[in-house]
Amino acid sequence: MAPSGKHFISDPKTLVRNSLTGLAMANPHLAFDEQQKVTFTKDLADLRQQQVTLFCGGGSGHEPAHAGFVGHGALTAAVSGHVFASPTSSQVLSCLRRVYSEEHGTLVVIKNYTGDVLNFGRAIERFKSERVNHGKPLPNVATVVVDDDVGVVNPNDDSEGGVGRRGLAGTVLAYKLAGAQAAAGGSLEQVKNIADYAVSHSFTIGCALNAASVPGQGMPRSLKDNEVEIGMGIHNEPGFETKELQAADILIPSLVKHI
Repeated sequence: MAPSGKHFISDPKTLVRNSLTGLAMANPHLAFDEQQKVTFTKDLADLRQQQVTLFCGGGSGHEPAHAGFVGHGALTAAVSGHVFASPTSSQVLSCLRRVYSEEHGTLVVIKNYTGDVLNFGRAIERFKSERVNHGKPLPNVATVVVDDDVGVVNPNDDSEGGVGRRGLAGTVLAYKLAGAQAAAGGSLEQVKNIADYAVSHSFTIGCALNAASVPGQGMPRSLKDNEVEIGMGIHNEPGFETKELQAADILIPSLVKHI
């Protein structure tokens, strides 16, 4: 199994824009703000009047991880950064301004990565500050941080003040349940509570046959043909074990046991 850094792309610099533009063209219910890289539902103005709104986001190496879940009963919008880079606080602020519901409030779903936590948190504080400076009341914004990955290298990371568990597949479950609650007319407190419930009951572990290849940068490292890495992160963060590749009916039970 030779490692590959090949991709069907035109230009790494326009990859995010091209991908999300195509996503919006293929899905008539979506609109795309190219400058801020925000994908949102076209009936956003109506939704802000009707229900709690919610959005998520992250690096665009994973698209359509978030933008692909924008729609009724799920996300109201998604903000995208560069490939393997979090959205900037200015991008998140732009998304929050667009999505915020004056009447019902807004839930922000954040994956537990340093860049995401810092930039989303900073954007929320900037949003609060600008509203107060314009004589408006503090906005009704709640946050949920998803941390379902149990494959982190150091199990004591949380207690030692590190980043802790990363946000993985549980993120989708959190905002899908929260989106359904919002669409059903739930309050911001109810929407946040069900998202928190999803996060506290979600546990994820990944394994990989090789590292991911970033367009324009090639392969960062490679595993041997007969190796599998347990706990490798979606940004090629090292896992906690590299071992000989096993048959799926042997490997999967060991992953479930770890969870």
